[in-house]
Amino acid sequence: MSLKTVFEFIRPAHEVPKTIWSSDTPLTLRPKPITFLFLVMGLWIFGTGEAIIIASGIGVSPWTVLAQGIGQQTGFTVGESTFIVSVMVLFMWIPLRETPGIGTILNAILIAMAIDVMAPFLPEPTEIGPQVVQTIIGILLVGIGSGFYLTANLGPGPRDGWMTGIQQRSGWPIGRVRIGIEVVVLSFGIILGGTFGIGTVLFAIGIGPAVAMCLGIAGRWSE
Repeated sequence: MSLKTVFEFIRPAHEVPKTIWSSDTPLTLRPKPITFLFLVMGLWIFGTGEAIIIASGIGVSPWTVLAQGIGQQTGFTVGESTFIVSVMVLFMWIPLRETPGIGTILNAILIAMAIDVMAPFLPEPTEIGPQVVQTIIGILLVGIGSGFYLTANLGPGPRDGWMTGIQQRSGWPIGRVRIGIEVVVLSFGIILGGTFGIGTVLFAIGIGPAVAMCLGIAGRWSE
């Protein structure tokens, strides 16, 4: 395999591609087994990536920074603040005409479950080198998980639905949309008093390209 072929295979996607496992409609209550498999697998990988980032100890994702900031201002726990953010983001779906589905519900359940199940088995490095490497691995896994579960087309999670809705209405590349959202969310989280670190910056910068690349790979892999 030539280097040119490799670069072509990992070329980022500008939108969510249709694959052989994609559902024809996100509203179906009886998805194909392969579709449901890729949905569950993607969400679990996504949650594992989040757990790896948390265990690295050098900063969490921008959405968690925002949840911490809201908690600082209101007295809510991070979990309660995260739920409030999810509801607010779902309201933002309305003008974008996005449709929730099975994936929207399982997003909240399986990602949270994966984080709790995987956390006890993950290393917690204390030196900056291994911490950065672990954070990058986590970001890549979040990208891979996103590539699988978004292409299943059974309804994105609240945040990813907002991302894909903006992309579809604007025509902007999905990687740029994701970076823009993460940077804005991070900024509000910091203003409200949320904590962040090197890992947070790496996530904000790296998640857009990671998701776009993995969506591109998923699309070409299924051809």
